[in-house]
Amino acid sequence: MKKPWKQLLHLALAGVPAACFLALAVTAHADHEQDAVAQNVQNLMETGRQTFRFDTFGDEAYWGDTLKLHRAIEGAAFGGVGQGVSPATALAVGLKVDAGALPESVVAGVRNGSVNLNSPATTLALLKLNAVVGVTGFFNPDGSLKSMGIQCALCHSTVDNSFSAAGIPPGNIGRRLDGWPNRDLNVGAIINLAPDLSAPAKVLGVDQASLRKVLLSWGPGKFDAEVFMDGKAFRPDGQTAAVLIPPAYGLAGFNLHTWTAWGSVTYWNAFVANLEMHGKGRFFDPRLNDATQFPIAAANGFGDVTASPDEDRITPKLAALHFYQLAIPAPRPRGSVMNSSAQRGAALFAGKAQCARCHVPPLFTEPGWNAHAPADVCLDSFQADRSPAKAYRTAPLAGLFSRQKGGFYHDGRFATLPDVVNHYDGCMNLGLTSDEKSDIVQYLLTL
Repeated sequence: MKKPWKQLLHLALAGVPAACFLALAVTAHADHEQDAVAQNVQNLMETGRQTFRFDTFGDEAYWGDTLKLHRAIEGAAFGGVGQGVSPATALAVGLKVDAGALPESVVAGVRNGSVNLNSPATTLALLKLNAVVGVTGFFNPDGSLKSMGIQCALCHSTVDNSFSAAGIPPGNIGRRLDGWPNRDLNVGAIINLAPDLSAPAKVLGVDQASLRKVLLSWGPGKFDAEVFMDGKAFRPDGQTAAVLIPPAYGLAGFNLHTWTAWGSVTYWNAFVANLEMHGKGRFFDPRLNDATQFPIAAANGFGDVTASPDEDRITPKLAALHFYQLAIPAPRPRGSVMNSSAQRGAALFAGKAQCARCHVPPLFTEPGWNAHAPADVCLDSFQADRSPAKAYRTAPLAGLFSRQKGGFYHDGRFATLPDVVNHYDGCMNLGLTSDEKSDIVQYLLTL
């Protein structure tokens, strides 16, 4: 087939009337634009997925070179320190293994027991295969670990139950589920393995022992980004100030990404990549210069992080990363049906229970500024006050069934969905019956 411009030239030379020629030219231009858009979509999708799953943004300079976490992973037997981290230990702190990255021989060895899951050597082999979700190992020529880095997928991906083997609980090895919050991941316990935490301890103005106490207080499925901004490690009641890892799926169409309305999806990507993952990039937010609200951030210049264009490994990746995250759909529960109870719950959701006033279908959050003052939802203001907006986001509800582990709300304070419904019933004086509450829960589980 001739290229569009060659076709037009051929027609022009053949004496085709000007009006017909113009119409053909416009059509060819439109087709070319559509092709360009389609190609851009494909490029952004592929680049964004690669970034989400595998890009460290250069953060190995922090996690490996500065904290020396890689030395704890490999252990003394391979030139590191301590006993090393075996696959069994790694799985116990919530790390996941991508079954799609495993050769058939390894899959067979795991199933028949010939692969030793209690040896750090096996962990090193898995890192060489790029099979540990969210973690990248950088190796010396002799096979020892030179450094290690982390990716977005560490916290915001998990795996399905497609792989089974004796002694390995389902959900530890499987196919990747991008965007799903890893509520098994004990981020604090993993960081605590690092032999040298002097750098973050200095930022916080505490000794390493105090920092390790904070890290171990987080528990599975939680992370405290704000502690490195305000230094508030514990709530007034003495519980950890860490919050649940949020999902990174179903983000298209709504504004604020974090529990406490810090900013948009792409804002938080830049914030985390620069200030939490410690990649090499450029970040600007003058709100962090407020020494009263953010003493740690202000003292360390986090409101204006500078990297030269040739050193910036974050900013060029943000557009594609954002695009890919917006494309990840919220999961649907398998076999979900709108039975009579769920149907009644849907009617209550839109009517008497007033849920849809804020959780507007089909986004299940508010179009626009989807955040509320703590008093609006009958909550204390501790976590909200740690953000510039001093508000709580209206969390999107799609895929709610997939994130029941760890509880609900920003800090998991409500263990179950019935607890959440009971809270709003009292907060809003809804007067729901026990049957109506049950129907609403059944509906929520179908979203």
